[in-house]
Amino acid sequence: MRRIFNTNYNHQSLDFALLLLRIGIAAFMLTHGLSKINPVLSGAPIQFGDPLGLGEKLSFFLTVFAEVGCSVLLLFGLATRLAVIPLIVTMVVAIFIIHAPDAFAKKELACHYLIVYIFLLFSGAGRYSVDALIGKKPGRRR
Repeated sequence: MRRIFNTNYNHQSLDFALLLLRIGIAAFMLTHGLSKINPVLSGAPIQFGDPLGLGEKLSFFLTVFAEVGCSVLLLFGLATRLAVIPLIVTMVVAIFIIHAPDAFAKKELACHYLIVYIFLLFSGAGRYSVDALIGKKPGRRR
């Protein structure tokens, strides 16, 4: 019973939780990004909003870069803290510009993503990641 209320944690459990969080959130976001790419790959013209006045095509490519490219990096835990920055920007635009007039129910999913990405910005990828392999010093164990 005491273990339920214990506020201590072990690093192995936390690192495993970070792995699950990274893989899960990256896989979910990939579905959003790939669904944007599929029509274009089949020859359809790019039809995408231009919330920041950058142009339809640039807005599309920046969004796809974040949702697909950065999600792949996140999946492997490669450059995690850098990879979540475009994702954070994309979610902020979705919440406060794209869905600004909408009810909270329409913004809720983007809010969930935003919270997870901000968490990963602070926490990093964890031990089970390419980042950890790159940053590992010889002879040092955690």
